[in-house]
Amino acid sequence: MGLLGADLVRRDGGWMVKRILPGDSSDSKARSPLAGSGIREGAVLTHIDGRAVDPVAGPFPLLAAAGGTTVELTFQPPEGGGRARRVAIVPLVNERPLRYQDWVAKRREVVRQLSGGKCGYLHIPDMGGSGWAQFNRDLRLEVSRPALIVDVRGNAGGHISELVVEKLTRKILGWDITRNAQPVSYASNAPRGPIVALADEATSSDGDMITAAFKLLGLGPVVGQRTWGGVVGMTGRHTLGDGTVITVPMNAGWFDAYGWSVENHGVAPDVEALRTPLHWAEGRYAQLDDAVRIALELLEQHPAAAPPGYDDVPDRRRPPLPPRS
Repeated sequence: MGLLGADLVRRDGGWMVKRILPGDSSDSKARSPLAGSGIREGAVLTHIDGRAVDPVAGPFPLLAAAGGTTVELTFQPPEGGGRARRVAIVPLVNERPLRYQDWVAKRREVVRQLSGGKCGYLHIPDMGGSGWAQFNRDLRLEVSRPALIVDVRGNAGGHISELVVEKLTRKILGWDITRNAQPVSYASNAPRGPIVALADEATSSDGDMITAAFKLLGLGPVVGQRTWGGVVGMTGRHTLGDGTVITVPMNAGWFDAYGWSVENHGVAPDVEALRTPLHWAEGRYAQLDDAVRIALELLEQHPAAAPPGYDDVPDRRRPPLPPRS
């Protein structure tokens, strides 16, 4: 199926572009086919490769097997004014990376608004290569804020939680001051102030483990719901004679403070917060709101590390010469 990276709605017998996802240039998979094409939100998709879009079935039957190929789309401008516009695009085979980056950007914007710009926001989708890349791509910018929200909701697990913990446990011991540049903390990429973690019932496997590590190391409070409780992992896959693939549990997690109890139970948050269907309907971000509120309270109690001023910089200028005799 070819996907357009846009939300289309049926209106007045036509299929209107409600929203075009902006895409993210830092992620090659988060490409938005219609972004930059000159098509505006509100335009009506009328034809695909010269074939009229069915008012009931919509454009999707005409986009079957079109992913990764070039197709021609015809749009009628908003409000029916002006001439129809034709554009050639390459539809996506998979919209998930595009929509994920849009999801992260929305929540980062919410955190900025709720905190007045004082909180950074990082989401870690899994504890594998993609999650490690997502964590590091925005790390320097987000830890430069006075406080930090680390969101592991929906984390699919993996094996690199130790690397994330190593980064988040760094302490600022000093600053590297460069002429005409922003100060850089030493150690680099270290949080300046309090950290608050967000977890939910879909935080699983290595996501369970990093949530436990947050609590055991005292990195910061955990807000949200009790994690999934599925720490046991498998090593290798086995194919049966009929083609069925099975996996066998091979690795379990044990903690000094929890014993074996993280398995089948999960890690309980310090502050329980649930986003209800009413919150979804009203567009409220209950868990983010609680996390930001707690982060700002901690920030008042423990101010963020800040680079030094220039008041006490040693004066290394050459002293004045004595008067000539």
